[in-house]
Amino acid sequence: MPLTQMKVVDTHCHVISSDAVRYPLAPIGGVQSEWSSRPTTPDMLIAAMDEAGVAKAAVVQASTAYGHDSSYLADSIARFPERFTGVFSLDPLESDALAQMDRWMGRGMTGMRVFTTGSTMPGQQTWLDDERAYPVWEKAGKTKLPIAVQMTAEGIPLLLKIVARFPETNFLLDHLARPVITDGPPYAKAASLFELAKHPSIYLKLTSRTVEHAQSGKATPETFMPKLVAAFGAQRIMWGSNFPAHAATLPHILEDTLRVLRPLDPADQAMILSGAAERLYPTLR
Repeated sequence: MPLTQMKVVDTHCHVISSDAVRYPLAPIGGVQSEWSSRPTTPDMLIAAMDEAGVAKAAVVQASTAYGHDSSYLADSIARFPERFTGVFSLDPLESDALAQMDRWMGRGMTGMRVFTTGSTMPGQQTWLDDERAYPVWEKAGKTKLPIAVQMTAEGIPLLLKIVARFPETNFLLDHLARPVITDGPPYAKAASLFELAKHPSIYLKLTSRTVEHAQSGKATPETFMPKLVAAFGAQRIMWGSNFPAHAATLPHILEDTLRVLRPLDPADQAMILSGAAERLYPTLR
């Protein structure tokens, strides 16, 4: 049985092929992530979604396996267009970045991801506000292509520079930009995150990482989630499982999320579980 009667859309999951010849590995940072060494085919993802009661998904390029070659992702969403959309990856400093955008959008992708930190590339990269990336940010705004950003709170000052310059471009922060919230109320260590709320083009992904941290240390769902929604509005917060990078099953990840969302009213829960995602990725409606 579904875990909830509300519609659920996952905005952060991945697919990994078992065929490394057809889809060669080229992990960003030069080191493959441990989780991506295990195949998660689109059929396997669909089966996990069905078990959890997840209706649709924005499948994100597995950069720590394939770098910026989103071929397997494109082939996967082509097989299940009624369940998936795709979020491709690129380096906005590459000379052919605009052509890459056209290529992947032409294959049905409706989102883009830039990778400025991660388990295989620790530390916060400093190129977010590089002028060579300006044409990419501008094109994303004109084509209504949301940009998911894998970053830490240290990158927020750089992000704010491009948000100010390209106000029509929507940025979606993976894992809420990894803030420290285990200090509990008033969540002083996450002050830079809450400062972002005044910028309407910034959206947040509530992933399994934040769900776990909202129940750790001095943080509780009752003190963190209402504060987050009061600041950003539920319409700018969307759920992402981080499956299969997160070791738990998709039903368990969703069950844990529903527990953390419980302090919110049903309308806000529904917005985070699907409504916000459908606004940013209309093909998921």
